[in-house]
Amino acid sequence: MKIGSGLFSIFCLIIIIPSILLIYSMNYDTTGNIGIWLTILVTIIDIVAVVMWVWIYKRILVPLDKLQTATKRIADGDLDYQLDEKDFSEIPFLYNDFERMRIKLKEDEEEKKRSEDAAKELVSNISHDLKTPLTAIRGYVEGILDGVASSPQKTRDYLNTIYNKTNDMTSLIDELLYYSQVAEKHMSYKYEKIYVKEFFDEYAKDLYLELETIKIKFEYIVNVGRHTVIDMDKEQIKRALNNIVSNAVKYMDKEEPEIHFRVTETSDAINIQISDNGRGIDEKDLPHIFERFYRSDVSRNTKLGGSGIGLSIVKKVIENHEGSVVAMSKPGVGTEVGIELKK
Repeated sequence: MKIGSGLFSIFCLIIIIPSILLIYSMNYDTTGNIGIWLTILVTIIDIVAVVMWVWIYKRILVPLDKLQTATKRIADGDLDYQLDEKDFSEIPFLYNDFERMRIKLKEDEEEKKRSEDAAKELVSNISHDLKTPLTAIRGYVEGILDGVASSPQKTRDYLNTIYNKTNDMTSLIDELLYYSQVAEKHMSYKYEKIYVKEFFDEYAKDLYLELETIKIKFEYIVNVGRHTVIDMDKEQIKRALNNIVSNAVKYMDKEEPEIHFRVTETSDAINIQISDNGRGIDEKDLPHIFERFYRSDVSRNTKLGGSGIGLSIVKKVIENHEGSVVAMSKPGVGTEVGIELKK
């Protein structure tokens, strides 16, 4: 039923009341003076009522009928159905509230679709990443059982390969479990006040020793007050930083590899820049590198491409610290990842 038909009775009531008064005056007024004035009053009331009805119908009831139609369309799943803002010039708050609701529902639906697509991709990626080492393990085990590994050294080589493949699977599963905890905020963070310079000095010292063993030049610059403190979970921040550095190492392709680590501060934040001179990231891939399971390596070579979880973990950890992370890169030149942590 239209909204206008529901309010029609109110209009009829407005018309009927003065009409009853007019009938009363005609039956009981003998002098005629009161009857004349009452007739004029009733006529004015009726004219005003008609004008008001026309205005209410065009400016209020018609838009409400359109709003009712729109809500039905929304309920049927048509989240692209839009109202004309000009129809709601007298009741703009209804239009604004409806649009906010429609946009929010559409965003929620799109997010649900993205989550469903991500879940499908998750199953596909995990299936592939687990199937590849499992297939290799089965092949080597069959080789041992069939006597292909004819010498103790060859048997040992097969067993070492099996061991490495199982480690790869264990690492993947650990990353998946860790990501699920971080993404769903089931991870218990141990926030504490940390002296920023002391923390990064110790971290850079360990990182220098690690990179030195693989012949990567490491440069560390810190420009932070000695007494500057920040609330953070040391272990989670270390894990995020390690993921960034391991990514830089993984995609390093220069004869003289370099990684630069810089820490600075502003009045309200700590800024961390980690840059390298590796192979860089293609422009089409750059906006997606922090998405879970995204890998620019289309061959899906897990030896090089990784699980696609590392940088998504970085993003989640930093966001859970109410910070932000961005990346800039030029193919063939290198990549820089910037992190901002609020003081």
